[in-house]
Amino acid sequence: MAANIQNPGSALGEAIGVEMEKALNALLTDFVEQFGYHFLSKIPIRQKGGKEKKLLMYDSFGTAYNIDAVIANESMQPIILIESKYIRYTKHNRDKGSWVCTAHPAVRRRYNSIRSSVAVLAGNWSSSSLAMMRSYDINIFLIPFSLICDLLAKYGIDFGWAEKDREAAQTAWETFLALPDAEQAQIGVEMINTVKDELRELVLAILDDTTVRKIDTVTIELHSNLGEVKVYTFPTLAQAIEFLNTSELHQVFITTDSLTLFDPPPMIDGSNAG
Repeated sequence: MAANIQNPGSALGEAIGVEMEKALNALLTDFVEQFGYHFLSKIPIRQKGGKEKKLLMYDSFGTAYNIDAVIANESMQPIILIESKYIRYTKHNRDKGSWVCTAHPAVRRRYNSIRSSVAVLAGNWSSSSLAMMRSYDINIFLIPFSLICDLLAKYGIDFGWAEKDREAAQTAWETFLALPDAEQAQIGVEMINTVKDELRELVLAILDDTTVRKIDTVTIELHSNLGEVKVYTFPTLAQAIEFLNTSELHQVFITTDSLTLFDPPPMIDGSNAG
């Protein structure tokens, strides 16, 4: 890694994100292999020249998504999708968070073996972006920016510079580069250590095959010939069947109950997520 680069702050953030991802991958690889599962962050088929391929998973329409990692069973069927992302500024929340909310549900609709999605997020993430991801059933493990600043301070790195302070960013970048490789890697390990116990507990619960399967919810999505969409969710199969058998079903697209442009946004976890 070169010391003199155009954007040292971005380079340092990327390097920290890489170390965090490496530590996460090592933790989960060792953990899930104890139970006969596989952790994959690359396709186990090498390209010409020996380079591993990116882990691409596809939705039902053939769109490819580069997923960070996946936990798979002995038959190489995916069970858990894994993402790890670091951002310094909340202005990037929507782009990063929206991608996860698009990619994971799309992939899960094609691979019906997937039980859960997990995102390890480090840095500055807004409450609205976190609420958005949770609304898509993504389990979030958060490593706050303040914790990262405190951690890097132990290595002599001042990580709390102002956005336009290039000189401070350059100094922090050079200080990071001067660290031995082992200490750079330890930064990632210490970041992941803050969430590892809860993460392993969740992963173990998801992989537990002794859990009796049952229908949790039934979702019915109706499309009219004019392009309107209405979604209904029921707690039991019986209630869903009763709804489908109603004689009033042809009236569901009457728009008197539709939201207007002036209606307030939904409330999530007691706060406005807009």
